[in-house]
Amino acid sequence: MQEKEEIPATAPLSRKAVWLKLLATTEGRIFATGITLSFLGLLVMAVVAIWSPATSSVIGAMAISNVTVGRTVSMSIGYAAGYGHLLVLTVNMITETLLVLLFYPVFVFSLKKLIVFPRLKRILDITQQAAIQNEAKVRKYGVIGLFTFVWFPFWMTGPVVGSAIGYLLQLPAWLTLTVVLSGTFIAILGWGWLMAGIQERAAAIAPWAPALIVVILLAVVIGGYLLNRGRLNKRNNSRH
Repeated sequence: MQEKEEIPATAPLSRKAVWLKLLATTEGRIFATGITLSFLGLLVMAVVAIWSPATSSVIGAMAISNVTVGRTVSMSIGYAAGYGHLLVLTVNMITETLLVLLFYPVFVFSLKKLIVFPRLKRILDITQQAAIQNEAKVRKYGVIGLFTFVWFPFWMTGPVVGSAIGYLLQLPAWLTLTVVLSGTFIAILGWGWLMAGIQERAAAIAPWAPALIVVILLAVVIGGYLLNRGRLNKRNNSRH
């Protein structure tokens, strides 16, 4: 009697295999580009630190503040430290480009449940909620609406949420990134001109005035974040 051949069960993909599969997608290639550019940015900061530790510290402060509280505070820090448009605008453009290149694919992977990011869950949930809330407004004006949306200077209304809205609108990845980044660069130029003027006038009043501007902007951004968070919590509680 011939023995029945057993068909082996398909083994689950390893984490490495999953990432290799994801990196073969459009979003995966975007993510790989973001990672590569991030490492290059850190390398440049290390080289700058050898030449000028103070400049490297300001670059780091601008990058971190841009990611956490937005470009207005980031720019104010750069201008208050005495640096010009070349450094301040470049750092903010690179930082926000990397944010979009890294966040957009992670958002797509998470939304499709292709891979889980436990440590980023809260940020992804907040971003998704913000994107859903603003999607209807942006959809009304299409690509122009998305281009305008990224002009706002705060993290929850800028290019990060803008890229998420682009995906929710089912725009191609290349179109979403093109619109979001081009709008972001133009916005950074405009905000740079404004913040440089404010800091220049503040410096003319007193040596400590530019630092005070940074503190005031930081307080406004944090206050706005806490107020918005309170509203979201009330809205969520009312639903339950």
